[in-house]
Amino acid sequence: MDFSYSDEQRMLADTLERLIADLEGLPHVDQHDEKTSSSAPSSLWRTFAELGLLQLPFQEAVGGLGGDGIDAMIVMQSLGKGLIGEPYLDALLLPGTLLASLADEAQRERWLEPLLSGEHRLVLAWQEAEARYDAHDIVTRAECRTEGWVLEGTKQVVLAAASAEALLVTARLASGRIGIFLVPIDSDGLTRRDYPTLDGREACDIEFSGVILPQDACLSDNAGEALDAALALGRSALCAEAVGAMEVACDQTLAFLKERRQFGQPLANFQVLQHRMVDMHLNLEQARSMAILAATSLERPAAERDYRVAAAKAYCGEAARFVAEQAIQLHGAMGMTDECSISHYAKRLVMFDHYLGDVDHHLEFVSERLTAA
Repeated sequence: MDFSYSDEQRMLADTLERLIADLEGLPHVDQHDEKTSSSAPSSLWRTFAELGLLQLPFQEAVGGLGGDGIDAMIVMQSLGKGLIGEPYLDALLLPGTLLASLADEAQRERWLEPLLSGEHRLVLAWQEAEARYDAHDIVTRAECRTEGWVLEGTKQVVLAAASAEALLVTARLASGRIGIFLVPIDSDGLTRRDYPTLDGREACDIEFSGVILPQDACLSDNAGEALDAALALGRSALCAEAVGAMEVACDQTLAFLKERRQFGQPLANFQVLQHRMVDMHLNLEQARSMAILAATSLERPAAERDYRVAAAKAYCGEAARFVAEQAIQLHGAMGMTDECSISHYAKRLVMFDHYLGDVDHHLEFVSERLTAA
């Protein structure tokens, strides 16, 4: 099977490489400017819009450029290499995918078109404390009344919500199905607690206490399948981002071993350290293969797609942690300092495992499917 990029995909990868190389400062998640709680997009986000990166992953019928899973993989891998903090996954891919598949024409015009043009951001609020990583285990409830929909519940670890115009919130309906609602971030009855994650991202816990929404705020009253498809895309994109970060971590560690000297020779000459570098690269290349598998499986039937994506996410999670730990150990104590860029890559790689399901969660999913087969 030929995994080489098309001419257009090579141009996309080259453009992203030049863009990230031009960014100034230490390559970590705090490098983008205008980092505030404002919903106004940053200058880098506006650059993404000008280059067509925001429209790329979506079909032409909804205003996109007709990209696929491989195109999203190329973008996310490049963002992982540069450790870019812009929430391309959280504020574009996840909410945009749900809007593209569920929204009617009026909702697309109000929410999706400005999203793809970079005028505002949206985020998906799906995770709850008791459910851990099960997107269908939902306690948050939405009740249809005469005054509209009434939303009650709490969502945890909602990334990039501080800069979002609105939330796409999953809730359990009286019918037992999953509904998805568009909730403006400034809605009455909505309170949030903001905090940073270990790798420097902005997250928050959000409580909905009697939030009243109009009838057209409901994107869908049966969104289970669309939610699964969006999360599969998100997990595939995360695998690609992790591969990009692992690649830089391996390169920086090898460069350090060639430069640092002990007993009159470079550390890279010591066989035991060479073996550890080989193990790092083996994990990187196997993770790359799994990321490609995930990206090329997004159009498969749901059961096959979810199985392959879960297997990829589980393997990439283990590989990311291994590469992060080895990179820190081979750098020594300096690898733990903020001044050393490898520490920021290590934090992102460790936290990668906790976004959209950790290794244990996905291994259990894969094990259940194998047992059932």
